[in-house]
Amino acid sequence: MTPYVLTVDAGIRDLRAADHLLHELVAELALPNDVFGCTHLVRGDRPRVAVSLALPPSPLLRTARERLTARGHEVSDGAPDAIGRAVIYPGVESLTGTLTIMELLARSAIDRVAVLGAPGQPDPNARIVTRSHVRPQWQDSALVLTAMPAAHGTLVPFEVPDPTPCCADH
Repeated sequence: MTPYVLTVDAGIRDLRAADHLLHELVAELALPNDVFGCTHLVRGDRPRVAVSLALPPSPLLRTARERLTARGHEVSDGAPDAIGRAVIYPGVESLTGTLTIMELLARSAIDRVAVLGAPGQPDPNARIVTRSHVRPQWQDSALVLTAMPAAHGTLVPFEVPDPTPCCADH
């Protein structure tokens, strides 16, 4: 069944707040486990982060739209772009601790892992330390996790859970 995508523009300016909004919306709307929730960078005269929810066509869709609009959110049909950063997706809750790439792919909706600076696909037995923060992105209709080499031959997701703000030491 093809999901239907709703975009919510709450005027958010940072990814952490957008992640929080997605988790809040999924809980408030009691959405099923097969939902995808993504963030999208909106450029232009008013840069911000919009979020999208991919829902199965059902009465839930109309309820979600009504409740989001009632909260004062700007709601539109479709995704703002094809390069969403997935925060909510099937299996995300099981991606904790250290897993092999094979386990990560088997437990979640992630289609593949790409390692920065490395050609081809990584060894399926390579270990990835998730830091309980796994944010793949849509690339050519596939959900791809970008990883980078870390200590002791492991990999880590490229996006860190608690980034240091720019100019934090000035």
